[in-house]
Amino acid sequence: MTNTFTELTSIFVNLAWGPWLVIFLVGSGIFFTIYSGFVPIKNFARGFFLLRDGSPGGSGSISRYQALATSLSGTIGLGNIAGVALAIKLAGPGAIFWMWVTAIVGMGTKFFTCSLSVMYREQNDKGEFLSGPMYVIKNAMPKQFIFLAYFFAFFGMIGALPALQSNQIVQIFREVLYPHSNFSSEFQFNLIAGLTLATLAGFVILGGLKRIANFSSWLVPFMGGLYIFCALLAAVTNFSMLDDIFTLIVSDAFTGKAVAGGSFMGVLIYGIQRGAYSNEAGIGTEAMVHGSAKTNSPIDQGMIAMLGPIFDTLIVCTATAVIILLSGVWIDTDLVGVGLTARAFEELLGPFGLWCVFICALSFGISTIFTYSYYGSACSRFMFGDRFQKTYLWILIFCVVIFSVASLEATINIIDGSFAMMAIPTLISSIYLAPKIKAAYKNLNF
Repeated sequence: MTNTFTELTSIFVNLAWGPWLVIFLVGSGIFFTIYSGFVPIKNFARGFFLLRDGSPGGSGSISRYQALATSLSGTIGLGNIAGVALAIKLAGPGAIFWMWVTAIVGMGTKFFTCSLSVMYREQNDKGEFLSGPMYVIKNAMPKQFIFLAYFFAFFGMIGALPALQSNQIVQIFREVLYPHSNFSSEFQFNLIAGLTLATLAGFVILGGLKRIANFSSWLVPFMGGLYIFCALLAAVTNFSMLDDIFTLIVSDAFTGKAVAGGSFMGVLIYGIQRGAYSNEAGIGTEAMVHGSAKTNSPIDQGMIAMLGPIFDTLIVCTATAVIILLSGVWIDTDLVGVGLTARAFEELLGPFGLWCVFICALSFGISTIFTYSYYGSACSRFMFGDRFQKTYLWILIFCVVIFSVASLEATINIIDGSFAMMAIPTLISSIYLAPKIKAAYKNLNF
């Protein structure tokens, strides 16, 4: 029965992340970039300028910086550490090239989706701002499309569950701490680690968006900086090999020869899948938090949001890929996910590298759980109202423990598939309402 269920979920995720979605995601990103008049390229520097403006005025729950930091705490996570390792192990180095492509075109996608989220957000009786693709669809599209809003919210509740994060955090715990512990079994160790993680997660996520944003605003730059520093240290000490590494990434992107049974289409699809999961451009998650930013201008917040794929995929994911490829451990090991990344850092930097990955993976994974909890609770509130929101959060905290000790193949398939389903209403609504953003951009006084 279990095997049958796993097989069914594999069919679901394979269909969901088929060539049709790859074309939809990349094609939409290309459309948004061209239709906007190449706003992401022309206004690249303006995004950073707006981020520095600490007092833009306007209403909202969190600052512009906190909105970006919170969205990055969801994207700069184990997808950057474990996801990149999975991409290289299963599809070869060429998958990284297609992750870069998703980041570049994803800037245009984030500009539109996040601008729309601010433009069509709501404010409830408590003064809280409610935003995301479901409110864009509800408030701006014809009533016959309202089913798309509930479609997004339903799969958003599932996609936000912390399956990968809990499992991979416990894995890195096992990698570093279990050999030196006194636990009688791995299951016992996993359970205690899961309970500890759930307690920490509960303290933060039950405090709502402002507590999550405050936590993320200092954790993301600190941990991101530490991770990049370690990666640069390893790259500098192996500088002569960098040309070969980047040549391998680009050449394998079009041949798929670096892994057994590799093919161009397999490398393409898996790279875009991991890229989309990493930066979430077109998925709609980040729009929920950017829509709560203090701003008078939806366009300005959209320009800040489009910086996300740069930090997330072009910088952090590339750093992970370079370390793994420089180490060579991806060729002759059965390790996957965060374990592979940890081994690569240890190979190049010794125990210091292992502890760096341990600290960063733990921090990134926890911050992703925090941010995803907000996404899931926002979707649950849209589906069932305020009363169910706390119930959903308690379910999510319980799932942290369950996913720490469970076999996760089927669960991760469901969550990956849910992310794919979320992209459908997000992209349809953004394409339909794209003229609204183009008109607002033209009227903006720079």
